[in-house]
Amino acid sequence: MVRKMLLSWIVTLILLHTTLTHGKDINVNNGGKWGVWGKLEMCPYNTVASGFELKVEPPQGDGDDTALNVIKLLCTKPGDRTIQAEITSAEGRWGRWTGIQWCPSGFLVRFALQVERPQGDGDDTAANNIMFQCSDNNILTGYGGKWGTFGNWSDMCQSGICGIRTLVEPDQGRGDDTALNDVVFRCC
Repeated sequence: MVRKMLLSWIVTLILLHTTLTHGKDINVNNGGKWGVWGKLEMCPYNTVASGFELKVEPPQGDGDDTALNVIKLLCTKPGDRTIQAEITSAEGRWGRWTGIQWCPSGFLVRFALQVERPQGDGDDTAANNIMFQCSDNNILTGYGGKWGTFGNWSDMCQSGICGIRTLVEPDQGRGDDTALNDVVFRCC
């Protein structure tokens, strides 16, 4: 009887926690400050982000560096690797795709962002890379830029990440471009 009550209590707590994070936005406190927030893009109903891909500009030598330009989430049905949708938000125009990374099992639940602090008169890049934790506790580190440091982990989405919204600086012409500066993810 006690065991049954305890199990019921645990299930109730898990459901309550999942309900409290459903639709919640998760963010980090070290994102860059330049740009315009793009539109929130969501995975289709009954799918979750199980993988991601980055678009990154390689170092330009004496040229203007932007590093991370786009984060793409790959939406799948739980337990399946068939891509149901690929979602992004605002995008920088530079770089090349670095290759898809998948959670070995499960889905993306939280993230940390690698950001270069403002360089004053130097070449700013803002966001350079991202790490995700999967629901199976594996950590995936993107193939991003080399500048800056990773900040703290975001809160966790128990039911997974299903939406993305990015802060991207538009093309500055002859000015210093940073492209992607910050990101917010929406919990399922």
